[in-house]
Amino acid sequence: MAGERSFELTPVAAASQASRQTMPPDEVEEADFLDPRVHKRTLLKLDCLLLPFLALLFLFNALDKANIGNAESAHFTTDIGLEKGDLNTAVALFFAFFVSLQPLGAALGRRYGMVAWVPSCMILWGIATALHAWVRHRWQLYTLRIMIGCLEAGFYPVTVTYLSLFYTRFEFGRRLSLFYGQAAVGGALGGVISYLVFSHFRDETGGTQPNNAWRPWQVLFLLEGTLTVLFALVGYFVLPHSVETAWFFTPEERHYASFRVLRDRDLQNTSSTLQNETHDEDQEYDEESRGLLHPSKAPTRTQKRATLDDRGVTPRDIFSSIINTKIWHILVCNVLSAVPVYAFSVFLPLVLAPLTNKSNPALINLLSAPPHLCGAVTLFFVARYSDKYRIRLKPVLFGLMLVILGLTIVVLLPTSWAIPRYLALNVLLSGTYVASPLTVAWISGNTSSPGKRALLLGINGWGNLAGLVAALMFRPKYAANGYIVPFWLTLACVACSALGFVLFLKRLQAENARRERILATWSEEDIEQERVSGTGLLPQGPRWLKQMVGMIRSKSRFEWLAEWLEQATQQGREGDEKITFVYGL
Repeated sequence: MAGERSFELTPVAAASQASRQTMPPDEVEEADFLDPRVHKRTLLKLDCLLLPFLALLFLFNALDKANIGNAESAHFTTDIGLEKGDLNTAVALFFAFFVSLQPLGAALGRRYGMVAWVPSCMILWGIATALHAWVRHRWQLYTLRIMIGCLEAGFYPVTVTYLSLFYTRFEFGRRLSLFYGQAAVGGALGGVISYLVFSHFRDETGGTQPNNAWRPWQVLFLLEGTLTVLFALVGYFVLPHSVETAWFFTPEERHYASFRVLRDRDLQNTSSTLQNETHDEDQEYDEESRGLLHPSKAPTRTQKRATLDDRGVTPRDIFSSIINTKIWHILVCNVLSAVPVYAFSVFLPLVLAPLTNKSNPALINLLSAPPHLCGAVTLFFVARYSDKYRIRLKPVLFGLMLVILGLTIVVLLPTSWAIPRYLALNVLLSGTYVASPLTVAWISGNTSSPGKRALLLGINGWGNLAGLVAALMFRPKYAANGYIVPFWLTLACVACSALGFVLFLKRLQAENARRERILATWSEEDIEQERVSGTGLLPQGPRWLKQMVGMIRSKSRFEWLAEWLEQATQQGREGDEKITFVYGL
């Protein structure tokens, strides 16, 4: 069969396999690395088994975050006797807890592992989602949204860190787009599900259902909450802790899967030439297999666990994450760029209401699907371009330009022009979902330690503060004029974000050039020492840190803090702190 011939061994791989029994461990790893059959089979299993399931989990994460907007289009707050503004308050409370607990959620996820933490949280927030069906008081609504916010905090950074344990850096962006794209798919699917539910469970007179009947929004909450719980239960049995414990890999594939990720991380610290080269996936494999990755000894079991397992955070991870100035720069950009993500994931049905027949919530929710689908499709192709050309920040800027274009058209067109404004919303949503996953891909690809990676992604998760901003901006009082004021404010946020990303790109280029100038003055021995252990010619740790440790040690009550700081900084520079490290752009 043609499909089978594509997996035939090359002469090199066949010879390697035949002599495996007599080869030392290092050479066995090299033989695995040169076998294209193992490479293709490993990626195929990851793409067809692990990635779709993780994407499905994120899909329900997106549904349970945004379904309150779909429910409101079916008179949720009116039916339970609340005011329209109470919905905005509930959304704001959700994001207040969701955002503030992101780093803690990421740390706990790393502490207990993806396999135990995420499904457990999903079961609890699925139950909380289903309980919305019985909400009758304001405090009940607020409590449930706070619970969901607490439980969903950390889901995204923990899951993305987990996903990065299985893929190399320039396979990651495209896969992350399929994963994060579920936020857009969730918006579209939420609209379709709401259309089906509201079409079946509705009062033809346009009023509320009788007391003994299920209201449409009750069915919606029960359905989505129950599905979340069911798929979370499956997660306990499907998700492996690492590539070395993956049930869907053969021993040979486990060996290869761990080895290639370890060597990809090593490459990042040794060469700047590959940062801007253009390759597709097959070319990347071909060049790596010919030795462009830095040759080194086989990693020990401890090193493999530290790099590839989904558990563990060190004091060094915590300290280096906090003092990383780049994460705070990119966080500000992320907050501003994510305002339209949350504004339209929650409030798009309400924005569309003035353009349609407000008495038909099913139609409103159906119309919310195409814009989100445009966002999902655009994200996939932009991420594919990003992986192929090995760049992240310029595609982010492209996405933000699409958002700016769409927003500009929306605010300039009269509210009576329903069809042109709807088309502009499709343009707007096309670029909305690009910035966040490619920003995450940049952070993941430039952070070698999984523990630090999880914490940085947790800090970056504070970008969800945009949801709180959106809840405060898209208030019911602006509905009468088509939400023009919130649209203008959103446009200002996205424009400032684009400027911030331009400055960030310039900053990285300057830092790479500075490091290249420093290395030009070092000997090969000093460069190798810096690459391996981070102990080159530059002093360890900033001067202010040593002074701080001395001051803290003088206070006997804080001796533990001084010891913790020394433990966090006593080793050499790691990851992007090394002068040999080259930032990807």
